[in-house]
Amino acid sequence: MPDTLSVYAASQPDKLAVIDDRPDGTVTTWTYAELEARSNQLANLLLSLGARPRSKVLWCGPNSPQVVAIMSATRKIGVVAVPLNYRLTPEEALYVVNHSDAEIVYVDVDHAPMFASLRDRLEKVRHIIAVGGSPGTTAPEGMLTDADVMAAPASAPDVEDADAGGTMIYTSGTTGKPKGAVRPTQDPEAVGALLFLLGYRPDDVYITAGPLYHSGPSAFLGAGLLFGQTLIVQRKFDAEDWLRLVDKYKASSTFSAPALVRMMCALPAQVKDRYDRSSMRIMIANAAPWSYALKQQYVADFPPASLFEVYGSTELGVDTVLLPADQMRKPGSCGQPAPGVEIMLVDADGNEVTGTGPEHPGEVFIRSKGVFDTYYKNDAGYEANSRGDWHTVGDIAYRDDEGYFYICDRKTDMIITGGMNVYPAEIEAVLEQHPEVYDVAVFGIPSPEWGEAVHATVVRAPGSELAGEEITAFARQHLASYKVPRSVDFTDELPRTGSGKLLKRQLRAPYWNGQAAL
Repeated sequence: MPDTLSVYAASQPDKLAVIDDRPDGTVTTWTYAELEARSNQLANLLLSLGARPRSKVLWCGPNSPQVVAIMSATRKIGVVAVPLNYRLTPEEALYVVNHSDAEIVYVDVDHAPMFASLRDRLEKVRHIIAVGGSPGTTAPEGMLTDADVMAAPASAPDVEDADAGGTMIYTSGTTGKPKGAVRPTQDPEAVGALLFLLGYRPDDVYITAGPLYHSGPSAFLGAGLLFGQTLIVQRKFDAEDWLRLVDKYKASSTFSAPALVRMMCALPAQVKDRYDRSSMRIMIANAAPWSYALKQQYVADFPPASLFEVYGSTELGVDTVLLPADQMRKPGSCGQPAPGVEIMLVDADGNEVTGTGPEHPGEVFIRSKGVFDTYYKNDAGYEANSRGDWHTVGDIAYRDDEGYFYICDRKTDMIITGGMNVYPAEIEAVLEQHPEVYDVAVFGIPSPEWGEAVHATVVRAPGSELAGEEITAFARQHLASYKVPRSVDFTDELPRTGSGKLLKRQLRAPYWNGQAAL
């Protein structure tokens, strides 16, 4: 089948495909013909550098037209795209680059210096392409640039196995080390059924709300491209500027974590009233559960019929959908199974849960054509979360008598802060390296701004007078900013089972007493 972008470049060459409109007044626009040419040039450059179907190309950078181009180019030539969170520390980034076996790195010029500093430690990377960036920035010496991309042929790339690619998005696990979730090219029938349910149209204007290295924002931007929509890529999220873009371009579709919408709704009324928000048709709520209070705030500021909610994961895709008509009728629910998705709840003894209501919870297992293939170089981790063709990421849920699901616990101990997945084991492994830390437990506590905040409970080494500020300073040296504990307390001993398993539920309980997770 012909590439989707190529079809639109031929049928609507002059339609705006990508808009990058920055607060400083800098505006970059690419038509579908221009996006096709840039993507083909990049694809041909990648081929000339040795990229082949199933090889790994890692990309890193804020939202930009160049990111849309690399997403399209990798798809065209069947390589596996590996998005990298540009907020990671150099050490965190180095692990992902080397573990992924990436041979080519495509990076925003603003973040190219990190790769320059790591170059001698990049095990398989042969080429680095530094593109875009802020005005006045230049690529470090020895890297390919926009000029090299523009010099490549703009003709369609010649490959035999363009369907061999997909994505490999790194998501941390209970071991504390990120895991690469390998996903093949999406099943068109299942994707089409979901987008039909959500009401996607070719005349919609999609606007990003969050970084495209996350699976959700990138997947729904890709859906917009599948429909030939205009895509607005906001380089860095700012609540008022987001409203400006919605108003200016009549944006009608997006995907957002609750923290970003909370920022928009918290703006003063006189600020919000400057911008027309009536164009919004499809707000996909996800990345973390939206509280009922936040949904009430949203429908007061945006068209109520625009609010959808989905539950899913990087590994298993979109699994449930809660339609606008059910948002207030089913508080706390994440909806019913998405098209083509089967859901089974399994109790602690491995038996299927058939009862309904919160007294009958079970671990969520998913069966569909949209689940991931495996964890890269970690088949054991994949098999541990599988029962034949059923797969889980460890969430616990129950269903009501109408078949609506309710997530009542998240992945084991995982924290979702501002839409970012944070895994305590990774933070604990870092804090345990401090010479005055004897034992530590990291968990999420309520945060009105971010949903959850990272908290650490520390047992000091004998004789130590370690302070909380020293803990956070140490963490800041080794972890991305959103993983650094926002609060620290101290205790003489952490609660554990007889086998030594940490009882984090006991530690969390005082903070969450009397309230549900936001």
